[in-house]
Amino acid sequence: MQGTQEQLKEKLAQLELEHRDLDEVIQTLMAQADFDQIKLSRLKKRKLSLKDQIASLRNQMIPNIIA
Repeated sequence: MQGTQEQLKEKLAQLELEHRDLDEVIQTLMAQADFDQIKLSRLKKRKLSLKDQIASLRNQMIPNIIA
């Protein structure tokens, strides 16, 4: 179980880093006078997908405790 927890933590860190990087790319793109709207849309969709994956991984890391 511990190995799995460590793998989940590592994957979570990778996804969070990519999410932050995408946020910076999106902000830079939007700061330009004439930016590609389609590219921006794709980046935002990818960022949202990463957010969902991050939430899913966090839920997997929470132990199942029957209250």
